[in-house]
Amino acid sequence: MLIGALAALVAALCWTVASSLWNRLPTSLSGGELNLLKNLLAVAVLLPFVIGRSWSAPPASLLLLALSGVVGIAAGDSLYFAALRRLGTRRTLTIDAGGPAVASLGGMVWLAEIPAALQWLGAGLITAALLLVAGQRPADGASQRLQWQGVVLALGALLCGSSGALLSRAALRDSALDPLQSAQVRLLAATLVLLPLLWKLRSARLGPQPAAARWPLGLAATLLGTTAGIALQQAALQRLPGGMAVALLATAPLMAIPLAHLEGDRPGWRGWSAALLALAGVSALVA
Repeated sequence: MLIGALAALVAALCWTVASSLWNRLPTSLSGGELNLLKNLLAVAVLLPFVIGRSWSAPPASLLLLALSGVVGIAAGDSLYFAALRRLGTRRTLTIDAGGPAVASLGGMVWLAEIPAALQWLGAGLITAALLLVAGQRPADGASQRLQWQGVVLALGALLCGSSGALLSRAALRDSALDPLQSAQVRLLAATLVLLPLLWKLRSARLGPQPAAARWPLGLAATLLGTTAGIALQQAALQRLPGGMAVALLATAPLMAIPLAHLEGDRPGWRGWSAALLALAGVSALVA
């Protein structure tokens, strides 16, 4: 259990640092273009780990996984990157912590899973955290209008990510694919949908370039967030009770607070309260 707890905390740290790196990447690329770049790198990194394995899965499961990748990764991550540029790492991660609440409500509607009273309390706490984030003073250099745009984009990312997770869960019920194989199917589907943006990436490459090379930052963010984050998340879920693992993985908003000053963001009491409310809400949901 100690290894599982450490894996969950390090996974949360990986996602936090990766989000901060993507936010600080000097580029004019849109959220979708950054997402395509990230997916291309992630597919290449995961390929050696899955290429020699058995791929016995019903076509319906593969189709659901592909749809999960389109909704959760292609759409969800594109919106997430766009929100990062407007809200910063801490605020975006706090809103993203609402994923278990949305997944719980989605499970009630589509999978006939009725939430208990404690889960409703958790959803209420997460909602309060989201309202605190939305009502905070914008970060340095940002306008109130830009902040509201970021909140809407982050909520869209949250809905897409949670829908993708539900689709993935439904697919894996009848499939023998391991987590890395399912992740590769989702990433491939998302990459194919985003491929029309490839010409924009090429145009950006031919345009004015920054003084420092950008690829080390993008590669580090992909390795931390997509590769190491997924592997550590699965290690935590294998070694810990599901509720404890999800609660520990939800510590990312708290970990983002020490990085906030690097982005001109002042958390204040609202920021700390929002992060703690989100963590308490997730803990109640999965208790």
